[in-house]
Amino acid sequence: MVAVLEKDFFLSEIVGRKVYLKTERVGKLEDFVIVETGKLPEVSHLVVGRSFGYPSLLLPWDKISLISNTEIVADIDDLAAYEAPVPEGAILLKGHILDKKILDMDDHEVEVVYDVKLALQNDKLYASEVDFSRNRLLRRMGLKKIAKFFAENNEESATVSWLYVQPLPEKIGMFKGHVKLNVLKENIHDIHPVDLADILEELDNDQRLAVFNELRPELASDTLEEIEPRVQRELISAMEPEHAAQLIDEMSPPQAADLLAALPGNEADELIKLLDPADAPRIQRIIDQHDENILLYATNDFIKLPPITLAGTVIDDYRKIARDKEVIMYVYVVDADDTLLGVTDVRELIMAEDDQTLAEIMTDNVVTLRPDDTLRDAVEMFERYSFRAIPITDANEKLISVVSFRDIRGIKPRLG
Repeated sequence: MVAVLEKDFFLSEIVGRKVYLKTERVGKLEDFVIVETGKLPEVSHLVVGRSFGYPSLLLPWDKISLISNTEIVADIDDLAAYEAPVPEGAILLKGHILDKKILDMDDHEVEVVYDVKLALQNDKLYASEVDFSRNRLLRRMGLKKIAKFFAENNEESATVSWLYVQPLPEKIGMFKGHVKLNVLKENIHDIHPVDLADILEELDNDQRLAVFNELRPELASDTLEEIEPRVQRELISAMEPEHAAQLIDEMSPPQAADLLAALPGNEADELIKLLDPADAPRIQRIIDQHDENILLYATNDFIKLPPITLAGTVIDDYRKIARDKEVIMYVYVVDADDTLLGVTDVRELIMAEDDQTLAEIMTDNVVTLRPDDTLRDAVEMFERYSFRAIPITDANEKLISVVSFRDIRGIKPRLG
């Protein structure tokens, strides 16, 4: 049985989501394979992309145990058994349908598919509708406020049942057009940062900079984080320092430090002077590694709740509870004095009965760091336990902050 926080969601919102094998991150969702099983196409497999040259995974839908608003979890034991290419002739939801024209029964052009709605019914995931509305296009472009305006002003719905959708008959690749650069100029804000990073790495320097300069700051910052260090250096060196500083300010301090550490010292020093004064000293300390105290990498934006809180209440209000939080995969259970009593994973919450309290489902044997621990201590603990976040408590077990693996990955602690 698969657990989901929502019964309906859109393809553009789930592609790129992190995929975990139980607690180990294995890659990101690239696409869905669909098959015709009745009135609606059914998702049969998930295509998972992996880094460092590892082969892609083809995960059967019945091996998926959780889909949350941040992650997908598969319940499999042998990863190698699922290393496989997409079968020839398979229909890919993103690759063959998204952003493609749709035709009516007489082959007259209707519209362009801007999104696909997915619906969960009886533990099976179906592609239920295609959406060619202005609202979905604007949301994919990052213009959510304008999209909301149209929605509130009763913009007429622009969806059709999958039964009436036909992809164009000619062979169509992942992108329209022959030259990738031309495609990016037309549809640049529709593409996920991971995909943009892959494309930018393939372009020459002039093309890469021309494309990158067209990205809005938030998307540019997200894309810059995904690009390999060599290309990061080339892009940053070619930008105006003020523009580069604007993009780096969008990152968390550990992520910014990771990027700046890859630059020549004089360039990094110049950029640090232009960063937000509130973050620049912390970023500098991380780069210099003069002080490896783990609190430099910690955040206070995490979820903590009292032990009497009901699991059903957390799930019902999860979006509100998790809003603006950096660590959202765990719920830390504390008393009135912020003493850490236990922790529960979001997956455990989903599987719990609605009337169970956090005290009943939490793990009370919690692995923690201390305020005087170092970055090296944290790295060793993450490697040993494969957690995605670790709480920091004082000698009286009072919860002080939390450090996320995302914010220390790739940062090498000073030896000696």
